[in-house]
Amino acid sequence: MGEMAQRISKTQRDDLLNHLQSAFAEEWLAYYQYWIGAKVAEGKERPKVTEEFYEHAIEELKHADWLADRIIQLGAIPILNPKDWEEHAKCKYDAPNNPDTKILVNQNLVAERCAIARYQQICEMCQGKDYETFNISRKILKEEIKHEQEMEDFLKDFEYY
Repeated sequence: MGEMAQRISKTQRDDLLNHLQSAFAEEWLAYYQYWIGAKVAEGKERPKVTEEFYEHAIEELKHADWLADRIIQLGAIPILNPKDWEEHAKCKYDAPNNPDTKILVNQNLVAERCAIARYQQICEMCQGKDYETFNISRKILKEEIKHEQEMEDFLKDFEYY
């Protein structure tokens, strides 16, 4: 299981794996939050919001895949039971109890900001110490920053209606 990948990482392995497991759980929760939000959304800009939510859901799932691969390369197993995601996640799932698009966008904006902080932290932890994990987390961070901007843009658009 990735013997050399484990050897070349100069991070505290257990600490790094804890962060990666949390991020993995958060990505699955983000996937579901976007996906289910797209299903139940009502209100202003609904077609555009749902289209964006579906796109983000696919990207969050891709992030979970990258993290699972990296966790395995580092000699661990990704969280196997979905019921454990909430326990490991610092960025929490916010159920779309109100289907209003503005509320859903705000919920996802909070989640994106938490994700940005998470990946910034992983990048700082890995910079110069674990290039592969750094590159993965940097790539995810870039997409999460883009997601934040898109949610902020929707909120600005809502002001004009």
